[in-house]
Amino acid sequence: MNSPLGVGKITGRQVQDDFNDPTAVIKYARAAHSLGLWESERRLFEHWFPEPKAALLEAGCGAGRGVIGLWELGYRTLSAFDFAEEPLDLARSLAAERGATIEFRLADATDLSGTYGSGAFAGACFLFNGLMQIPGRQRRRAALQELRRVCRPGAPILFTTHDRDETPAEQIHWQLERKLWASGRQDPRLWEFGDRYFRDDSGGTFMHLPDRAEILEDLADMGWHHAFDALRRQIASESAAVREFSDECRFWVARA
Repeated sequence: MNSPLGVGKITGRQVQDDFNDPTAVIKYARAAHSLGLWESERRLFEHWFPEPKAALLEAGCGAGRGVIGLWELGYRTLSAFDFAEEPLDLARSLAAERGATIEFRLADATDLSGTYGSGAFAGACFLFNGLMQIPGRQRRRAALQELRRVCRPGAPILFTTHDRDETPAEQIHWQLERKLWASGRQDPRLWEFGDRYFRDDSGGTFMHLPDRAEILEDLADMGWHHAFDALRRQIASESAAVREFSDECRFWVARA
Protein backbone atom coordinates (compact mmCIF):
# COMPACT_ATOMS: atom_id res chain seq x y z
CA MET A 1 0.00 0.00 0.00
CA ASN A 2 1.48 3.35 -1.04
CA SER A 3 0.67 6.90 -0.10
CA PRO A 4 -0.68 9.35 -2.67
CA LEU A 5 2.79 10.87 -2.83
CA GLY A 6 4.25 7.55 -3.91
CA VAL A 7 6.18 7.11 -0.68
CA GLY A 8 5.93 3.58 0.66
CA LYS A 9 4.49 2.90 4.07
CA ILE A 10 6.79 1.58 6.79
CA THR A 11 6.70 -2.22 6.49
CA GLY A 12 7.57 -5.08 8.77
CA ARG A 13 10.60 -5.68 6.57
CA GLN A 14 11.80 -2.12 7.20
CA VAL A 15 11.47 -2.64 10.96
CA GLN A 16 13.30 -5.96 10.64
CA ASP A 17 16.13 -4.28 8.70
CA ASP A 18 16.35 -1.55 11.34
CA PHE A 19 16.76 -4.15 14.11
CA ASN A 20 19.40 -5.97 12.07
CA ASP A 21 21.33 -2.73 11.54
CA PRO A 22 24.72 -3.00 13.31
CA THR A 23 24.17 0.19 15.34
CA ALA A 24 20.90 -1.14 16.73
CA VAL A 25 22.40 -4.57 17.37
CA ILE A 26 25.21 -2.98 19.41
CA LYS A 27 22.71 -0.96 21.47
CA TYR A 28 20.59 -3.97 22.40
CA ALA A 29 23.60 -6.22 22.94
CA ARG A 30 25.03 -3.76 25.47
CA ALA A 31 21.70 -3.63 27.28
CA ALA A 32 21.49 -7.42 27.38
CA HIS A 33 24.99 -7.69 28.83
CA SER A 34 24.81 -4.89 31.37
CA LEU A 35 21.23 -3.94 32.27
CA GLY A 36 19.29 -7.16 32.65
CA LEU A 37 15.76 -6.80 33.99
CA TRP A 38 14.66 -3.38 35.17
CA GLU A 39 13.49 -3.11 38.77
CA SER A 40 9.93 -2.46 37.57
CA GLU A 41 10.04 -5.58 35.38
CA ARG A 42 11.41 -7.69 38.23
CA ARG A 43 8.63 -6.60 40.59
CA LEU A 44 5.91 -7.27 38.04
CA PHE A 45 7.23 -10.68 37.05
CA GLU A 46 7.52 -11.78 40.67
CA HIS A 47 3.94 -10.62 41.33
CA TRP A 48 2.17 -11.82 38.19
CA PHE A 49 4.35 -14.82 37.24
CA PRO A 50 4.99 -16.43 40.65
CA GLU A 51 5.68 -20.00 39.46
CA PRO A 52 9.37 -20.33 38.42
CA LYS A 53 8.80 -23.65 36.62
CA ALA A 54 5.91 -22.39 34.47
CA ALA A 55 6.49 -22.30 30.70
CA LEU A 56 6.96 -18.65 29.73
CA LEU A 57 7.39 -17.04 26.31
CA GLU A 58 9.09 -13.77 25.46
CA ALA A 59 8.00 -12.22 22.16
CA GLY A 60 10.47 -9.92 20.43
CA CYS A 61 13.35 -10.96 22.67
CA GLY A 62 16.00 -9.02 20.74
CA ALA A 63 19.48 -9.66 22.11
CA GLY A 64 18.10 -11.43 25.17
CA ARG A 65 17.99 -8.78 27.90
CA GLY A 66 14.57 -9.83 29.19
CA VAL A 67 14.55 -13.59 28.83
CA ILE A 68 18.10 -14.04 30.14
CA GLY A 69 17.18 -11.73 33.01
CA LEU A 70 14.26 -14.06 33.73
CA TRP A 71 16.62 -17.02 33.79
CA GLU A 72 18.86 -15.21 36.26
CA LEU A 73 15.77 -14.44 38.37
CA GLY A 74 15.11 -18.18 38.66
CA TYR A 75 12.63 -18.97 35.87
CA ARG A 76 13.58 -22.24 34.22
CA THR A 77 11.12 -23.10 31.40
CA LEU A 78 11.75 -20.28 28.99
CA SER A 79 11.20 -19.81 25.26
CA ALA A 80 11.80 -16.68 23.21
CA PHE A 81 11.56 -15.53 19.63
CA ASP A 82 12.40 -12.56 17.45
CA PHE A 83 12.03 -11.83 13.76
CA ALA A 84 15.45 -10.15 13.42
CA GLU A 85 18.27 -12.63 12.91
CA GLU A 86 21.23 -10.57 14.13
CA PRO A 87 20.05 -9.76 17.67
CA LEU A 88 18.61 -13.27 18.00
CA ASP A 89 22.05 -14.76 17.29
CA LEU A 90 23.50 -12.57 20.03
CA ALA A 91 20.78 -13.70 22.44
CA ARG A 92 21.71 -17.34 21.78
CA SER A 93 25.39 -16.57 22.36
CA LEU A 94 24.76 -14.66 25.59
CA ALA A 95 22.51 -17.42 26.91
CA ALA A 96 25.22 -19.99 26.25
CA GLU A 97 27.78 -17.75 27.94
CA ARG A 98 25.54 -17.40 31.03
CA GLY A 99 24.63 -21.10 31.12
CA ALA A 100 20.95 -20.33 30.47
CA THR A 101 18.89 -23.10 28.87
CA ILE A 102 16.44 -21.17 26.70
CA GLU A 103 14.74 -22.19 23.47
CA PHE A 104 15.18 -19.44 20.87
CA ARG A 105 13.32 -19.35 17.55
CA LEU A 106 13.13 -17.03 14.56
CA ALA A 107 9.46 -16.07 14.21
CA ASP A 108 7.02 -13.22 13.50
CA ALA A 109 4.61 -12.35 16.33
CA THR A 110 1.75 -11.81 13.89
CA ASP A 111 1.78 -15.47 12.81
CA LEU A 112 3.09 -18.12 15.20
CA SER A 113 1.05 -20.96 13.69
CA GLY A 114 4.09 -22.88 12.49
CA THR A 115 6.13 -22.14 15.59
CA TYR A 116 4.12 -22.77 18.77
CA GLY A 117 1.04 -24.85 19.51
CA SER A 118 -2.14 -23.60 21.11
CA GLY A 119 -2.02 -23.38 24.90
CA ALA A 120 1.71 -24.09 25.04
CA PHE A 121 2.56 -21.41 27.62
CA ALA A 122 1.53 -20.38 31.12
CA GLY A 123 2.47 -16.77 30.45
CA ALA A 124 4.01 -14.39 27.91
CA CYS A 125 5.70 -11.02 27.73
CA PHE A 126 6.54 -8.46 25.05
CA LEU A 127 8.98 -6.04 26.67
CA PHE A 128 10.48 -2.66 25.75
CA ASN A 129 7.52 -1.54 23.64
CA GLY A 130 8.11 -4.34 21.14
CA LEU A 131 4.42 -4.76 20.37
CA MET A 132 4.24 -1.09 19.40
CA GLN A 133 7.00 -1.52 16.84
CA ILE A 134 4.71 -3.58 14.64
CA PRO A 135 3.38 -1.29 11.88
CA GLY A 136 -0.41 -1.22 11.57
CA ARG A 137 -3.05 -1.69 14.27
CA GLN A 138 -4.48 -4.79 12.62
CA ARG A 139 -1.05 -6.44 12.68
CA ARG A 140 -0.57 -5.51 16.35
CA ARG A 141 -3.95 -7.03 17.03
CA ALA A 142 -2.91 -10.15 15.12
CA ALA A 143 0.11 -10.44 17.44
CA LEU A 144 -2.10 -10.12 20.52
CA GLN A 145 -4.42 -12.76 19.08
CA GLU A 146 -1.54 -15.14 18.39
CA LEU A 147 -0.11 -14.69 21.87
CA ARG A 148 -3.60 -15.34 23.25
CA ARG A 149 -3.75 -18.56 21.23
CA VAL A 150 -0.43 -19.92 22.50
CA CYS A 151 -1.27 -19.10 26.13
CA ARG A 152 -3.42 -21.24 28.41
CA PRO A 153 -6.67 -19.91 29.89
CA GLY A 154 -5.91 -17.51 32.71
CA ALA A 155 -2.28 -17.00 31.65
CA PRO A 156 -0.88 -13.48 32.13
CA ILE A 157 0.76 -11.34 29.50
CA LEU A 158 3.06 -8.44 30.43
CA PHE A 159 3.99 -5.76 27.91
CA THR A 160 4.81 -2.08 27.66
CA THR A 161 3.78 0.85 25.51
CA HIS A 162 4.45 4.55 25.43
CA ASP A 163 1.49 6.75 26.41
CA ARG A 164 0.81 9.76 24.23
CA ASP A 165 -1.23 11.39 27.03
CA GLU A 166 1.50 10.96 29.64
CA THR A 167 2.56 14.61 29.96
CA PRO A 168 1.16 18.01 28.91
CA ALA A 169 4.05 18.34 26.43
CA GLU A 170 3.07 15.06 24.80
CA GLN A 171 -0.55 16.15 24.62
CA ILE A 172 0.42 19.38 22.87
CA HIS A 173 2.60 17.50 20.39
CA TRP A 174 -0.23 15.16 19.49
CA GLN A 175 -2.74 18.00 19.18
CA LEU A 176 -0.48 19.49 16.52
CA GLU A 177 0.05 16.10 14.93
CA ARG A 178 -3.70 15.54 14.72
CA LYS A 179 -4.06 18.74 12.70
CA LEU A 180 -1.47 17.41 10.23
CA TRP A 181 -3.41 14.16 9.84
CA ALA A 182 -6.70 16.02 9.42
CA SER A 183 -5.21 18.06 6.57
CA GLY A 184 -3.35 15.12 4.96
CA ARG A 185 0.08 16.62 5.72
CA GLN A 186 1.36 13.85 8.00
CA ASP A 187 4.49 11.83 7.24
CA PRO A 188 3.29 9.69 4.30
CA ARG A 189 5.28 6.68 5.53
CA LEU A 190 3.07 6.34 8.62
CA TRP A 191 -0.02 4.16 8.84
CA GLU A 192 -2.07 5.70 11.63
CA PHE A 193 -2.32 8.62 13.99
CA GLY A 194 0.06 7.84 16.85
CA ASP A 195 2.84 6.50 14.60
CA ARG A 196 6.36 7.88 14.60
CA TYR A 197 9.45 7.01 12.59
CA PHE A 198 12.74 8.61 13.57
CA ARG A 199 16.47 8.09 13.27
CA ASP A 200 19.10 8.60 15.96
CA ASP A 201 22.57 7.31 16.75
CA SER A 202 21.21 3.74 17.09
CA GLY A 203 19.52 3.73 13.67
CA GLY A 204 15.92 3.94 12.53
CA THR A 205 12.95 3.25 14.80
CA PHE A 206 9.26 2.82 14.06
CA MET A 207 6.98 3.26 17.08
CA HIS A 208 3.26 3.55 17.61
CA LEU A 209 2.27 5.61 20.66
CA PRO A 210 -1.26 4.69 21.76
CA ASP A 211 -3.53 6.21 24.33
CA ARG A 212 -4.88 4.07 27.14
CA ALA A 213 -8.31 3.59 25.55
CA GLU A 214 -6.78 2.10 22.40
CA ILE A 215 -4.93 -0.61 24.31
CA LEU A 216 -7.95 -1.46 26.45
CA GLU A 217 -10.01 -1.88 23.27
CA ASP A 218 -7.37 -4.03 21.58
CA LEU A 219 -7.04 -6.31 24.60
CA ALA A 220 -10.78 -6.81 24.89
CA ASP A 221 -11.28 -7.45 21.18
CA MET A 222 -8.43 -9.97 21.06
CA GLY A 223 -9.70 -12.01 24.01
CA TRP A 224 -7.52 -10.63 26.80
CA HIS A 225 -8.88 -9.45 30.17
CA HIS A 226 -7.22 -6.31 31.48
CA ALA A 227 -5.75 -6.83 34.94
CA PHE A 228 -3.33 -3.95 35.61
CA ASP A 229 -1.62 -0.95 34.09
CA ALA A 230 0.63 1.78 35.47
CA LEU A 231 3.47 4.03 34.42
CA ARG A 232 6.93 2.72 35.18
CA ARG A 233 7.65 5.47 37.70
CA GLN A 234 4.59 4.38 39.66
CA ILE A 235 6.03 0.86 40.01
CA ALA A 236 9.71 1.42 40.83
CA SER A 237 12.50 3.95 40.88
CA GLU A 238 14.89 2.91 38.12
CA SER A 239 18.64 3.37 37.89
CA ALA A 240 20.17 6.15 35.83
CA ALA A 241 21.33 3.54 33.33
CA VAL A 242 17.77 2.30 32.76
CA ARG A 243 16.41 5.84 32.45
CA GLU A 244 19.11 6.65 29.90
CA PHE A 245 18.31 3.48 27.92
CA SER A 246 14.53 3.91 27.93
CA ASP A 247 11.99 6.70 28.16
CA GLU A 248 9.00 6.44 30.46
CA CYS A 249 6.55 3.71 29.50
CA ARG A 250 3.27 2.19 30.64
CA PHE A 251 3.22 -1.43 31.83
CA TRP A 252 0.21 -3.60 31.05
CA VAL A 253 -0.88 -6.95 32.44
CA ALA A 254 -3.81 -8.90 31.01
CA ARG A 255 -5.06 -12.47 31.37
CA ALA A 256 -6.05 -14.91 28.67
